Amino acid sequence: MDYRKLGRTELNVSALCLGTMTWGEQNTQAEAFAQIEMAKQAGVNFIDTAEMYPVPPKAQTYADTERYIGNWFKASGDRTDWVLASKIGGPGNGIDYIRDGQLKHNRTHIVQALDASLKRLQTDWIDLYQLHWPERSTNFFGQLGYTHKADEDFTPLEETLEALDEQVKAGKIRHIGLSNETPWGTMKFLALAETRGWPRAVSIQNPYNLLNRTFEVGLAEIALREQCGLLAYSPLAFGMLSGKYEGGARPPKGRLSLYSRFSRYFNPQSEAACSRYVALAREHGLDPAQMALAFVTQQPFVTSNIIGATTLEQLQSNLASAELVLSQEVVAGIEAIHKALPNPAP
Repeated sequence: MDYRKLGRTELNVSALCLGTMTWGEQNTQAEAFAQIEMAKQAGVNFIDTAEMYPVPPKAQTYADTERYIGNWFKASGDRTDWVLASKIGGPGNGIDYIRDGQLKHNRTHIVQALDASLKRLQTDWIDLYQLHWPERSTNFFGQLGYTHKADEDFTPLEETLEALDEQVKAGKIRHIGLSNETPWGTMKFLALAETRGWPRAVSIQNPYNLLNRTFEVGLAEIALREQCGLLAYSPLAFGMLSGKYEGGARPPKGRLSLYSRFSRYFNPQSEAACSRYVALAREHGLDPAQMALAFVTQQPFVTSNIIGATTLEQLQSNLASAELVLSQEVVAGIEAIHKALPNPAP
């Protein structure tokens, strides 16, 4: 397993990060524990969660993922072996059961959210605390167009950063990160941190995969020049790039089969691109999912690739991708497909 610096910090994180958003929905606590153990044995030391997990979010399962992780820490006593990341939610997405649906990134809500996460996780600190998505209206979660709302009321970024600074000084957070953020938002947070002496974002967790390489357009340069690396989520495009949905197949336990809300990667252009990527992998004797994961992991702006699985067999295969180095011929094939069918599912 390769290890990389988390931003400008002293922390080294594994090139693969264990994603957890299915725990409490598609996975039981026992299955979550088995995944943690397998990932740790493979050299993974980085685990990512969020207060709103599992996904799809609903009141009945709210925060169960953090509870599972906290129960693991209590049972195993290995909290110090892990770099733990979690997130505070934002407004929208139909979530009206967390903090009465307000979900502001202001001082009051940051303290409430963080303290609740710490209690569920059964720990005194979170290594990386991230803003799950912007409070302001902007383009994320697949939205490309931007509609400006000049009179929109959202928490000033200054207040958000100052509140996070207070929590860092209190020892509850070691570092902060962004998620589903734009180039403007990322640079604004970084500039404010440098001019005011507040915590500097060490990472940005955005989608990145063979069907969605939009991160390369405006954010890759920021990630490299500012040492605010990408924590890539959805590296398999919800499993599309594994080939299991080929030819219209709908495996009964597949996420895209179970939940209609995950339609982002289902369109004719995506399916056509997936067929070509899967064929390319098989032409070179590679597992399609491992090829897709290896491509993400080897990008210079990626700090860690967040892998998720619902079975140990899937997780074992995903973990094995860390040892795969794509040949120049395979990379050239990927680029040819990307040129012909660029970003079919942004």
